[in-house]
Amino acid sequence: MAQEKTGRQTGIWNWIDRIQGDKVIWMIVILLILYSIVTIFSSTSQLASKDVSRIDIFMEQMVVVGIGVGIIIFCYAFMRIGWIRWLSQLGFIVSAVLLVLLFFIGKEINGAKRVIEIAGFQLNVYEVVKVAMVVYLSWAIHAYRTGSFWIANILSAKIGWLSFLSRAGWQRLIYIHFPIVFVTVCILAGGFSSAMFIGGILILTVLIGGVPGKDIAKLIGVALLAVACSYGLFKATGGKEAGDKAQFSRWATVEERIARFLCPGSVEEFQPGTKEWQEHLDEIRQPEGAKIAIKEGGLFGKGPGKSTQKYTVALIFSDFMFSFIIEEYGLLFGAIPLIILYVSLLARGSIIVRYCDNEFARTAVAGLTLLISTQAMMHMFINVGLWPLTGQTLPMISHGNSSFLAFSVAFGILLSISKMAKKKVDKAVQEAEPLIVPSDDDVKDGLDDLDAFESN
Repeated sequence: MAQEKTGRQTGIWNWIDRIQGDKVIWMIVILLILYSIVTIFSSTSQLASKDVSRIDIFMEQMVVVGIGVGIIIFCYAFMRIGWIRWLSQLGFIVSAVLLVLLFFIGKEINGAKRVIEIAGFQLNVYEVVKVAMVVYLSWAIHAYRTGSFWIANILSAKIGWLSFLSRAGWQRLIYIHFPIVFVTVCILAGGFSSAMFIGGILILTVLIGGVPGKDIAKLIGVALLAVACSYGLFKATGGKEAGDKAQFSRWATVEERIARFLCPGSVEEFQPGTKEWQEHLDEIRQPEGAKIAIKEGGLFGKGPGKSTQKYTVALIFSDFMFSFIIEEYGLLFGAIPLIILYVSLLARGSIIVRYCDNEFARTAVAGLTLLISTQAMMHMFINVGLWPLTGQTLPMISHGNSSFLAFSVAFGILLSISKMAKKKVDKAVQEAEPLIVPSDDDVKDGLDDLDAFESN
């Protein structure tokens, strides 16, 4: 009996039961990582070359996965919510520094600066900014609710002419509105779709956090004004005809993508062999190849390693990973389980929010789950042709070291906060009274009735 009891205490099921935090989120992140390992190895034919083999790419991915898992476990096991909240206030500073560095030393890829190279590692700044700004705004909303903007409070108390900093309206403007506008405008110079997506997520985060609706309307108005001004400057400096000499030259790509989405056209409209024919063929090759992959995958898929479109779609391991998964694993074993995972993450996030006892935890959980699930859904919509091409990766699955590590931080924070929320859920269950409390007489009468029934 002692051995049996010891076995129950040290067995794997008892170990799993002792895991704190939301087990559904644990299962979601584990399954997403497994998806990533399998699909990256199978979809990276165009990354491999004479000097780099698939095994090299696979080992690189395993290293990144190992670092990401380490980040998740570290945040889950050692980061208390107070420490996370304290570090979150640095999110805007980190984002602003990276965006400024991107302007000066950023590496241009596909006509846009998104990457900073640090000691051989290519850091995608936008991926870091997404997560950093969500957690920063969570801190800012908490500080606004509790009146703990300590720098503004000290300056307003010590310097008379800065007394306006103690007013709630000015604090919202400085700590919430300005960071959102600054980050969105900086990203707008390098990518319209990224600016709209990140800006939209940030606005939704502060809306969830309880910022007044009129402030949200002002933010949207400023964002639309910034978009209009950037487009006007693009046209005033020559537009598409001026090429890279035009200001905000990425607007040329935006115009092409929107026009292609609204009116796809056909390569047959151009004379074969001409420059226009080749340019149009290059433009439609990837999105059309992704649709072909989905069609050929069908319900059950071709099977692991049997994709053919990975040889024609250059970024199938990144921007079109969802199409690749359908081609090899089908709708039944590939697409539907993925959709369930991301929707489940959003659902679990909404449950955790109910048991968080402060604004920071609630806003962080809501903002991060919204960021991950919305980006996943946008990636899927783009792959099936329901949204213009924007280059959003599939979180925790698509190839991209910066993206994987940034979302690992997001999942680590979610699990750390859910650990706190789980304790409150368990306590509420233990303290809850049963819906019906039978008296001794009721029990006795019930047993007498049972005896009479059996006797007859």
